[in-house]
Amino acid sequence: MTDQSAFDTDVQTITRFVMDKGRKAKGTGEFTQLLNSLLTAIKAISSVVRKAGLAHLYGIAGTVNVTGDEVKKLDVLSNNLVINMLRSSYSTCVLVTEENADAVIVEPDKQGKYVVCFDPLDGSSNIDCLASIGTIFAIYKKVSEEPPSEKDALQPGRDIVAAGYALYGSATLVALSTGQGVDCFMLDPALGEFILVDKDVRIKKKGKIYSVNEGYAKYFDPAVTEYIHKKKFPEDGSAPYGSRYVGSMVADIHRTLMYGGIFMYPANKKNPKGKLRLLYECNPMAFIIEQAGGLSTTGTQSILDVQPESIHQRVPLIMGSHDDVQEFIAIVKKHQTGA
Repeated sequence: MTDQSAFDTDVQTITRFVMDKGRKAKGTGEFTQLLNSLLTAIKAISSVVRKAGLAHLYGIAGTVNVTGDEVKKLDVLSNNLVINMLRSSYSTCVLVTEENADAVIVEPDKQGKYVVCFDPLDGSSNIDCLASIGTIFAIYKKVSEEPPSEKDALQPGRDIVAAGYALYGSATLVALSTGQGVDCFMLDPALGEFILVDKDVRIKKKGKIYSVNEGYAKYFDPAVTEYIHKKKFPEDGSAPYGSRYVGSMVADIHRTLMYGGIFMYPANKKNPKGKLRLLYECNPMAFIIEQAGGLSTTGTQSILDVQPESIHQRVPLIMGSHDDVQEFIAIVKKHQTGA
């Protein structure tokens, strides 16, 4: 049988999409160069993830990264792919990655005006059980006149030029925001291109799912415990929320974006400052969620308003549908005031 389905002869690829926006903004094309290089790395990671078992890429690489997580072979490969592609794009000057203790300063003859913070392979503890994993990134402009340094990455999330994530699931998807809403692109393996599949994504104002690692329930703050109890035993007699938790941030946030609800990785007695990293996990995801009409918070302030103090800084993270996050913030305030 031959495929009789219609073929789109006016395909909206992610490159075309970004070039259109750049032309309207009278840009130099440097951002498009950066994004193209990043997407090449994402395509390569997607390919490697698909055949990881065949290529013997499963398993521990034998080291521990700067945040204490065991480094998988795929982590190392993904990190090198992203660094090398961004270095050779002639559009970046400082790179911050989960896998490197210090910021990577691009060689002077290859430097551009952008700073990129990224987690090359989020959720890598799920690699061996084939759960969805992803890549997270945030892009900033260098603002200082001094030579590029780690300090250039210590910008609050409000200053993000563009952010997004790649999800390696049943398909490979990129969610991207350049500050004008969120758009989703899916990799067409036949074309080797990301195609626009969902324009101007909006998160539901209120959802029906909460996502948190309840294995830490023993260590939760009273506000978190109360909030979760209200989701399980609604006082107004409505149906309780469903519980979903993959343990891969990209997968959990993408589901929250698509279906609504709330994702939580709050501080607890074991992790008083939270577990997730501000620059390359929390800020990019908070930017995406807020651009889609949702909210993000540490419990006391918007994630995007936190002033970074170090490149691997951790913060508590709660994000998702507007009304769900507002309800959480109200409970936190109640506990703080003793009302």
